[in-house]
Amino acid sequence: MKIHYTLFAFLILVMSIGVLSVAESQTDVINNLRAALKAGSSRDLVKLFNNQVEMSFDGEKSGYSRTQAEFVMRDFFRKYPCTEFQYIHQGSSRQGLTYVIGKYTYEGGSFRVLVYIKKINNDYLIDLMDFSKE
Repeated sequence: MKIHYTLFAFLILVMSIGVLSVAESQTDVINNLRAALKAGSSRDLVKLFNNQVEMSFDGEKSGYSRTQAEFVMRDFFRKYPCTEFQYIHQGSSRQGLTYVIGKYTYEGGSFRVLVYIKKINNDYLIDLMDFSKE
């Protein structure tokens, strides 16, 4: 009987560690996203992207590979250097997508940024970024 309790406790511990690591990876993506946007680092940002990412700038939507997306974001950061980025809201959808809404401020104005983060093969990756001028 004692062995069963020990085995049960071990299984609970292993399962809770797995849950904690999933939460950390989601949190890591959200924190790294904020840092990359604040720093204007297309290189750091693209590390968080899915192989194909949908991006929208003021309603103009396009799908990009990671390599293409890095060039697009590099141009965006040159045109609109970040002075501040902050999260306004975050949550998750019924379909299991995590989303964050933030405000990207540059010298001449700001963008509302919507980001969808999707779980793909145990990794959380950015699947969509939408920048809308405010």
